[in-house]
Amino acid sequence: MALEEITTLAGADLGRTGWTEVTQERVNTFADATGDHQWIHLDTARAAAGPFGGTIAHGYLTLSMVIPLFTELLQVTGVSMTINYGLNKVRFPAPVPVGAKIRLAAVVAAAGPVGDGGAVQLTADFTVEVDGGNQAGLRGPGHLPLLRLNPARPRGRDWPRPSHGDPRLPSQRPRRPGGGHRAGAG
Repeated sequence: MALEEITTLAGADLGRTGWTEVTQERVNTFADATGDHQWIHLDTARAAAGPFGGTIAHGYLTLSMVIPLFTELLQVTGVSMTINYGLNKVRFPAPVPVGAKIRLAAVVAAAGPVGDGGAVQLTADFTVEVDGGNQAGLRGPGHLPLLRLNPARPRGRDWPRPSHGDPRLPSQRPRRPGGGHRAGAG
C-alpha cells in the first residue's frame, strides 16, 4: 500500500496474521538480550511445577513480536523509514506458554498526516491471540503502536536531519554532559 493511501484506513480491520510458535530458544535469546533470567521463563523443570505448568514468554518478548507480525498485515511502500512512536496502554492478561502459537489481530484506530513533511501517523488496536487460549496474551485496548511513516526522500545534502526539539519526532532531550549520566552517579 502506498503511503498516500494510509490515511484512508481509519477503522479498517487488517485481519489476523498466520500463527508463529514461541520457542524456548527465542525466550532464552530474549532473556540474554534483556538480562531478565527469571526462572518462570528459563528453568523448565522448576517452571513445570510452578503456577503456569511450564515456562512462559516474557511479556515484553510478546510485545516485541508485534511489529514483525504487523508487517504480515500491512506493507507500506514509498517510505524511507517507519518509527515506533510509542504505546498508549498495553496489558498482558494471560501468559504465553513456551511452545504456544500466537498471531496478531489489528484494527486501524486512526491514520493521518503529521507535520508538513508528508509523514503519516497510524494508530492501531492490537491483540496477540494465543492458539487454544481463552484470553489474549497481549492487548492494547487503547492504542498500541503509534507508527510514523516518513516519505522516501533522496539522500544527500538536502536530506532533512532531525534536530533536538523537532515537534514531529518522539520526545528528544538534549544529552547531558558526560554521556547522559547524572553527576555523581556511579
